Amino acid sequence: MKILLVDDDPIVLESLDLTLKEFGHEVTPVNDGVYAVEEAARGDFDLLITDLIMPGIEGIETIRHFQKHHPGIGIIAISGGARGSSTPYLNIAKAVGAKATLAKPFTASELNEAVDQVAVASA
Repeated sequence: MKILLVDDDPIVLESLDLTLKEFGHEVTPVNDGVYAVEEAARGDFDLLITDLIMPGIEGIETIRHFQKHHPGIGIIAISGGARGSSTPYLNIAKAVGAKATLAKPFTASELNEAVDQVAVASA
C-alpha cells in the first residue's frame, strides 16, 4: 500500500516510517500539511496518515483537502493532543472524513490494525 505519512515531530515521523515499511508498505514521509498537499499532487496514494496538531496546514485542514481533491484515499488521523486529551481532536477528524483514529502513544500492532481496517473500508 502507498502511504503518505504526515507528522511534524521528526522522531515520530521516522519511527512510523520504519514501522510501516516493516509491514511492507511504500511510505512517503513529510513533516507538514503543505508538503502533503504537494506530494499528493505528484503521486497516487492509497492512504494518508496525518498528525492533527502541526504548524502551517494542520491535520484537520489536510484531511479536508484530501476529502475534496483525493476522495478515494483512506485517512487515519493521529494525535497526542495539546495540553490534555487528544479525544476532541480525533473526534473532529472522524467527523471531517478520517476512517480511523489513533491517540498517541500507540503500538505498532494498533497502527497495523488501523491500516488494515482502512484498507478494507476503502476497497
